[in-house]
Amino acid sequence: MKNRPLYGYLFFAAVVFALAFFFYFKPQNTKLQALRAERVKVEREVQNLKQKKRELDKIVADITAMTAKLKTLEVNIPQRKETADILRQIQNLAYDSRLDVLSFAPKGEIDKEFYAEWPISIQVSGNYHNLGLLFDRLSKFPRVFTIENFTIKSLAGQTELNTVSANWTAKTYFFAETPVADPAKKQVRPKR
Repeated sequence: MKNRPLYGYLFFAAVVFALAFFFYFKPQNTKLQALRAERVKVEREVQNLKQKKRELDKIVADITAMTAKLKTLEVNIPQRKETADILRQIQNLAYDSRLDVLSFAPKGEIDKEFYAEWPISIQVSGNYHNLGLLFDRLSKFPRVFTIENFTIKSLAGQTELNTVSANWTAKTYFFAETPVADPAKKQVRPKR
């Protein structure tokens, strides 16, 4: 190698660099580009997952708040198992208002989509002010009641404590244990 000209060394170095570039650096550069693309993809996925985590945290917080609100609303619309207590409490309200309960007739439940109505026919007698006191107490009752078909009439043989007779239907509501199926959606199985 002593006698070779300078351009021979330069040519030899260029060939070595070219071989090194094509067989080592170029494949490494391709791997590097692939790793960079993979990194960008993973970073996008991490950002997407962070966004989903924030949304999930918000949904969990909303569910927690709604569950707490449901617990407070369950006081107003009880579960089915509490209806016997409600009946007793309505009767006690009437007696505490110094009214004579002439009739107290719970009727059948009326199923709705996610709740059920329970109408109760009530007939009382007493004086007008005590009747107003009963409705005032009933309006402050923690359960939801609606009053329908209300009639009041004067008694023929009035006394100081017994001047009017009133009839009405009180409806209370409770959550249905299972949603009522829509009859239009029921499928009829063919007989085999």
